[in-house]
Amino acid sequence: MRVVLSRPFVPSRLAKAFSHVGSRPARTTIGAYVALTKPRIIELLLITTIPAMVLAKGGWPDTWLVVWTVIGGSLAAGGANAINMYIDRDIDQLMARTRSRPLVTGKVSPRNALVFAIALEVLAFVVLALSSNVLAGTLAVSATLFYVFVYSLWLKRTSRQNIVIGGAAGAAPVLVGWASVTDSLSWSAVVLFLVIFLWTPPHFWALAIRHADEYKAASVPMLPVVETTARTVRTMGWYAVAVTVTSLTLIPVNDMGVIYGVMSAVLGIVFIALTFGLGKAPTMSQAMRVFTFSITYLTLLFLAAMIDVLVR
Repeated sequence: MRVVLSRPFVPSRLAKAFSHVGSRPARTTIGAYVALTKPRIIELLLITTIPAMVLAKGGWPDTWLVVWTVIGGSLAAGGANAINMYIDRDIDQLMARTRSRPLVTGKVSPRNALVFAIALEVLAFVVLALSSNVLAGTLAVSATLFYVFVYSLWLKRTSRQNIVIGGAAGAAPVLVGWASVTDSLSWSAVVLFLVIFLWTPPHFWALAIRHADEYKAASVPMLPVVETTARTVRTMGWYAVAVTVTSLTLIPVNDMGVIYGVMSAVLGIVFIALTFGLGKAPTMSQAMRVFTFSITYLTLLFLAAMIDVLVR
């Protein structure tokens, strides 16, 4: 059956890229190493890091601090993604959307990929520790360790809660961004972390619905594989409610204004409606519509938070 995706919400290019992560074979050796880092995923992480820095500062931070934090965070995320590819190279060859990855095609050897990934993590810590503080570097490397040992090596192949718990690693960049500015953490940083943590399951499960057969073939117990679509959608819907409520708590916690308040409410209502609406028409194209909007949701929510602070 040919799947026709609905027209993406903004940002369409980013959403389209995420739905096909790893599907384009690298043409050069350098391109293969870049592909190991999953640069499209790094883009989404950075969308959350910079607004977190703005909220931590209460305005625009030192530009060079932003640049170096983005570089350090990208290196850490890239290293984590490369290690994930090293671990998952056996199942990547079983899935259509991942069988063009460098370790499957042989463009990069497993040993070289692992050395490359570890080097990125070391460099990430050095960059963050020297440009901002040791706390930021420690948080970035700790997120990688959690992603590798808790998600990739333990939960991904053994538990239906894999992406739920593993989502903590993807939420860590806001903590890194906050710490780089303040050399500490706060309740506002925790709320931002929880927003991404709760957003991750409905975002990823929407994509997993489309690729459920591939995950089943690879024996990866993603929720759409081990549960009915109806139950998966209900679970996604309640997570959408949870992330919306959590996003609204940032208003009193960080004294946010009208711009963020209105955007968080409107985006949350749409996210909830689309997610629960998937239960009425549980097709792959509708699942991809939820997936696409989830990226739009997170992007616009964090941009609204940043703008809200900058225009005060």
